[in-house]
Amino acid sequence: YFLLTHLSFLDLSFTTSSIPQLLYNLSGHDKNISYTGCAIQLFLFLALGGVECLLLAVMAYDRFAAVCNPLHYTVILNPRLCMGLVSVAWGCGVANSLVMSPVTLYLPRCGRHSVDHFLCEMPALIRMACVNTAAIEGTVFVLAMGIVLSPLVFILVSYGYIIRAVLQIRSASGRQKAFNTCGSHLTVVSLFYENIIYTYMQPGNSASQNQGKYLTL
Repeated sequence: YFLLTHLSFLDLSFTTSSIPQLLYNLSGHDKNISYTGCAIQLFLFLALGGVECLLLAVMAYDRFAAVCNPLHYTVILNPRLCMGLVSVAWGCGVANSLVMSPVTLYLPRCGRHSVDHFLCEMPALIRMACVNTAAIEGTVFVLAMGIVLSPLVFILVSYGYIIRAVLQIRSASGRQKAFNTCGSHLTVVSLFYENIIYTYMQPGNSASQNQGKYLTL
């Protein structure tokens, strides 16, 4: 429940950082957002998204320990380790946003003020730039490798061990209980990572802008 508490707070914050402005824009003719509001939204979106990637990996390790080492679970996932892993997730997510938000906001836009998106997301802001963005897109890709792909690989490896352990359980009820333990986490991982990988793991100008917008929505 310690990890679920952080995930719940994270998703509540994630939604709150974007949905009110989105609903306001969709409800009337005024679709403006201030520069400060856009900057705050970008920072929160990047920070909370990065934290969620890492927190989902921590939760995969939690599921691995619960299924593969149930008798040692409370020793492996002790409160000190849980607090340390969650602190690392929050620290890395915020640090990633502190690097990428200023770089994105300071790109020259030659008077362009219209964001072709439902919210101030990094790929949409990069597309507004009037200079060659190959360098920043390369930086985004490299950072995404660390924040997005590395946790995903860890999650997949963890579930590889979990599936192997579950298949060794002889009783059908035991296998069902183990799969139920992991099902909700896997659903969140698949929904979250499909969108993140599509949005951040390919060059912004080559992506379909409309597909990217609606996937984010």
